[in-house]
Amino acid sequence: MEKRIKVIVAKLGLDGHDRGAKVVARALKDAGMEVVYTGLRQTPSQIVKTAIQEDADVIGVSILSGAHLELIPPLINLMKENGLTDVGLIVGGVIPPQDVEKLKNMGVDEVFLPGSSLKEIVEKVKKVAEKKRGIKIGQTT
Repeated sequence: MEKRIKVIVAKLGLDGHDRGAKVVARALKDAGMEVVYTGLRQTPSQIVKTAIQEDADVIGVSILSGAHLELIPPLINLMKENGLTDVGLIVGGVIPPQDVEKLKNMGVDEVFLPGSSLKEIVEKVKKVAEKKRGIKIGQTT
C-alpha cells in the first residue's frame, strides 16, 4: 500500500480570505496527497491539535494579513512542545521577501510568496515530507 502525504492546510489568525488556500489544497489533492482544510481563523493550538489528530506529515499555513512574524513563532513553539518536530511546516501568502529568511530561521521549511506556481508548491511539499518524515512518492508501506 502506497503512503500518501497528508497535509493540513490552515488559515492562521483573523485573515478572512481563503481562495488561495483552497486552490493550493486542490492542487495538493490533485497531486495525490491527502489534504485536510481546517477553514478560516485558526489558532496555533487548533492547528497543532488537528495535525496530531490527523497524523499530518506537513502543515501548510496561509497568511495574507501580514502577521506572519507574530503568528508563526507560537505555532512553531506548540509544534515543538507537542513532539511535532518531524512534521514539515510551510507558509505562504503575502510575505515580504525580506521576511523569508526570518521565517526559515524560526523553523519554517518552505515559504511561498505571491506568484509561486502550484507545481513548485507541490514539488516542495513532497521534498519537505521526504526530508521530515522519510516519505517518498511510490514508496510502499
